[in-house]
Amino acid sequence: MKTDFPTITILGGGLLGGSLALALAALEHPPVVRLWVRSDDTVAAAEKLGIGGVTRDLASAVQGTSLLILAVPVGAMAALVSAALEAGLPDDCLITDVGSVKRVPHSRIGPLLKGLPIRFIGSHPMAGSERNGLAAVTGDLFQNAACLLTNDGGAPAELAAALERFWVAIGCRVSWMSAAIHDELVARISHLPHLIAASAARVCLKDPSEGRFGGGGLRDTTRVAAGNPTMWAEIVTENREALIGLLHETIADLRDVLGSLESGNQEHARQWLVTAKQRRDPLNSPR
Repeated sequence: MKTDFPTITILGGGLLGGSLALALAALEHPPVVRLWVRSDDTVAAAEKLGIGGVTRDLASAVQGTSLLILAVPVGAMAALVSAALEAGLPDDCLITDVGSVKRVPHSRIGPLLKGLPIRFIGSHPMAGSERNGLAAVTGDLFQNAACLLTNDGGAPAELAAALERFWVAIGCRVSWMSAAIHDELVARISHLPHLIAASAARVCLKDPSEGRFGGGGLRDTTRVAAGNPTMWAEIVTENREALIGLLHETIADLRDVLGSLESGNQEHARQWLVTAKQRRDPLNSPR
């Protein structure tokens, strides 16, 4: 399978950017791929992994590109788009991203493109790892991953269809929604779970040496808490509007089971756990 974009530029050489470069190179009819990174060390690390087209020169990275993918923190995207425009980003280029929130990119990138034929469509491949950087890249990271797309800027249908085909080509399952609905959804299914895992790590592993006595449950429950704190602090802060209510709901739910323990009401505790099991069990079913 091949993409509609003959030349693709990825800005950012972390886990998602590097994995994208590998996934695209593995296609039967691969496009030309350029990976822009900030340091010579990252250039060397990427080349050691077999990633081609790596450069620190933004002008050469964006020259003639048909799809620009922002694989940098959300807070850095607008400035990088401005720099790419100054570096000669082609007028027929489509811009997308891989950020974990969508209202912020749409609100900050859209105004930069006002009056230009260049369009922005948001992308969020639900793929990643608690590990970070090029050391964690893998070409199959996107296989069977959900990819949520947002077109709040009203890009033409043919561009939206081409971007959908792009993500399908590297193995994703695509869904479309508004940026607001996206941010509310990922707050529930991604950002809140990360905060709960982090809280569990803070409480359960207050003495980290006791972790050696834990089993798989402790590791599974706290795994994502090992993610990059700087990156996650930005994500949850940018999506705080959707997260605050969910955190209040979680605190109320914990108070509910706390009350059953304080009163010794085993049946209420059992029903609390039954509801949790019933909601969790479908995740074990094939997608």
